[in-house]
Amino acid sequence: MSDSQERVRQAQYLLSQGAPARAAQLMGDVLTDEPDNIEAAYALAVAQRHQHAWTDALDTLTGVLRRKPNFGRAHQEVGYNHIAMQNFPRAGAAFERAVNNDPSLVNSWKCLAKLYQDSGNAKRFATVSDQLVFLESLPAELLTVISYLSDDRLGDAERACKHFLRENKTHAEGMRLLAEIATRNKTYDEAEFLLESCVEFHPAHKNARIQYVNILMRVQKFAKAFDEAQRLLDDHPEDTEHIRALYASASAGIGRNSQAVDSYELLMREHPDNHIFPVSLAHVLKADGEFDRAVEHYRKAYRIKPDHGDAYWSLANTKSYEFTGDELSRMESLAADPDTDESDRIQVCFALGDAYERRGDHEPSFRYYSQGNALKQPHTYHSAKHLQLRIDSQIEVCTRELFESKPGVGCPAPDPIFIVGLPRAGSTLLEQILSSHSQVDGTMELHNILNLAKRLRGRDEPGGKPRYPAILAELEDGFFHRFGEQFIDDTRAYRGDSAFFIDKMPNNFFHIGLIRLILPNAKVIDARRHPMACCFSGYKQLFGEGQEFSYGLEEIGNYYRQYVKLMDHWDEALPRFVLRVQHEDVVDDLEGQVRRILEFCSLPFEQACIDYHQTERSIRTPSSEQVRQPIFRTSLEQWRNYEPWLGPLKDALGPEIRERYGVA
Repeated sequence: MSDSQERVRQAQYLLSQGAPARAAQLMGDVLTDEPDNIEAAYALAVAQRHQHAWTDALDTLTGVLRRKPNFGRAHQEVGYNHIAMQNFPRAGAAFERAVNNDPSLVNSWKCLAKLYQDSGNAKRFATVSDQLVFLESLPAELLTVISYLSDDRLGDAERACKHFLRENKTHAEGMRLLAEIATRNKTYDEAEFLLESCVEFHPAHKNARIQYVNILMRVQKFAKAFDEAQRLLDDHPEDTEHIRALYASASAGIGRNSQAVDSYELLMREHPDNHIFPVSLAHVLKADGEFDRAVEHYRKAYRIKPDHGDAYWSLANTKSYEFTGDELSRMESLAADPDTDESDRIQVCFALGDAYERRGDHEPSFRYYSQGNALKQPHTYHSAKHLQLRIDSQIEVCTRELFESKPGVGCPAPDPIFIVGLPRAGSTLLEQILSSHSQVDGTMELHNILNLAKRLRGRDEPGGKPRYPAILAELEDGFFHRFGEQFIDDTRAYRGDSAFFIDKMPNNFFHIGLIRLILPNAKVIDARRHPMACCFSGYKQLFGEGQEFSYGLEEIGNYYRQYVKLMDHWDEALPRFVLRVQHEDVVDDLEGQVRRILEFCSLPFEQACIDYHQTERSIRTPSSEQVRQPIFRTSLEQWRNYEPWLGPLKDALGPEIRERYGVA
């Protein structure tokens, strides 16, 4: 224990002994030496509150939350101070933030219950009371796990949860929490197994079943998720708000968009004050190309909840919506208000960046893009060192010699066409072109290859070499055929009746060697775009999940450089297995590139591929509206409007990439 940690512990002891002045003095000394010590500042705020110095305490907590916005206990302290100052609305808002960031804070739930009871908010009082009863029923060990999870201490949470489960092997809440930890660690197969087991042990446990459907949705097992959601709805017809929403989402997942629309419209009629449902409905409408109706519902969402960031960002993400002056003013106020929930601020900042870009005001546009990325980046887990290890491991293991030693070991099915690359590189356009062909089904960004890679990786030994891709050189040949067949079987749920289908998961570029081994007759297309255009387009995009390298100019520039390095390796190790399609070439010569792509895929030419924008299908990516229009050049040079601020990106790309693409 460090000296400062020991002094914080002493201050906590002094507070418990009723000596807040001495605790405050001790924490002041620590902060003189370590002004960024968050725990010391938090302890000082507690001491200030105990001395009735509520304004001072709130000032201290403002500094704490500026450095750590998701600090649940600090939000709870804000609530205590506002209670003391008789400002009950602000107290309630603070306690809500506290439990949103740390659901284990029983005292915050108790305060909320009292506030809602006193204010006559019966519906919210009932919800909070139910949560309080649930938390008070949990073993103390699991409350600790919840607290660790809230503080993003996943290692501590996992150790504590597994220790509890050693003595309580089938405890429903313990299994659910361990599944949540696995989900956050992105070991989705482990989370799925835990929840499947939990549901088998506790078939009547509604929350376990709901969590199971959610993980099935996460791993894109939409058909199974839909069946489970349908059974849940049959068993709990009274829970229209949560389970019907899950059913609606699963319906959209398997392409039953009309059922999803009907369900969301029913939910909106039954719960007119819910701001989530209009956005969810709008997403489905947008995917179906009904942009006017989608916009109407996005706007309805922010009318219900004026600070609902997702509504503003979703409007911006249509890539054509023009915000009004009143909307811009409201968004700027939300972006500047420290009381705006951080996730909402992030979304609003990205929306403002887009709004000012459309108006040609590039300085405020970049300022808001930069602010949004700066707020988002601390919540990401991208590591340049880990990326380097992944790239180098693929290059070291997946050599031409490896592939020559395993000819034809996989499943011979020629069905899949993989489109890989970086986000915002034109992959959705290529998918729309190809899926306009009568013999090709468009699907979505499938997770099957990524999940297989995770299974092969397992749990790496700390400090050791990754098990994957090294394991590819060790597996018996029969495994590759089995993996390929499993991929074909597992993806049938997303296909129609066409002979070929597209998997446009961009991150599959890491796993082209694995794809070649399990599906040697598959086709792989590398969607490539000019580095400055591609990287800046990614930087200004707020992704639903993943792509965590995109929230910093240096990070995304380094990622592009490593991606090109690995693609160069695949060209050398697997000649002619990958077709590179430069986005700028598609814009300049659409028919020539379409014929080139179709020839590579052994498909006859069809005019529909040229007229791709007339093809009707559900599209779920940010480019969904753009690819329903004839091809245009306006986006090719947009990054140049921001060139004065893109020096860190150019530096991160490195001299070789800059020379290759003529970046000055």
